[in-house]
Amino acid sequence: MSHGALSVPPVFGAMAEFDTPEELVAAGERAYEVGYRRMDAYAPMPVTGLAEAIGYRRNYVANCVLVGGITGACFGFGLLEWITCVAYPHNVGGRPLNSWPAYIPITFECMILFSALTALISMLAMNGLPKPYHPVFNVPEFEHASVDKFFLCIEATDPNFRQAETLQFLRDLGAREVSVVPA
Repeated sequence: MSHGALSVPPVFGAMAEFDTPEELVAAGERAYEVGYRRMDAYAPMPVTGLAEAIGYRRNYVANCVLVGGITGACFGFGLLEWITCVAYPHNVGGRPLNSWPAYIPITFECMILFSALTALISMLAMNGLPKPYHPVFNVPEFEHASVDKFFLCIEATDPNFRQAETLQFLRDLGAREVSVVPA
């Protein structure tokens, strides 16, 4: 039997439970004001102003979709240009080989296809999905996040996170329940 020091399980963060969306937004704003940056909020419905309160960072899915669409249009146009002018040139009725008006439907469809695939892949990548498990599921009260409760979780990776101080800070915000989120 070992008499060494007890190992403390790693901690993902600290979670506070609130009853109303207004309390959650106020808590998020206050946490952001005091310097917490690595936090997330969970609510059973969309809450106006919540993303801004916790310091929402703009994502780049739209820019990726634009690049994907331009790439798809260039690919579709280039493919048709290559097919009709280089690989299989056929002079039909004295028309020029690169009759670009005929390329428009295929160019448009390739643009839509590449944009849609880029949107799907970039959204999944930037959201870190698929993620079938998350440490917040270890908190028993979190099952109410999809029904009637509102949660704010400050992650342990935040530079300002000190477990005792963060738990007390969340209590001071008027949280109904404060929990440590095991990793």
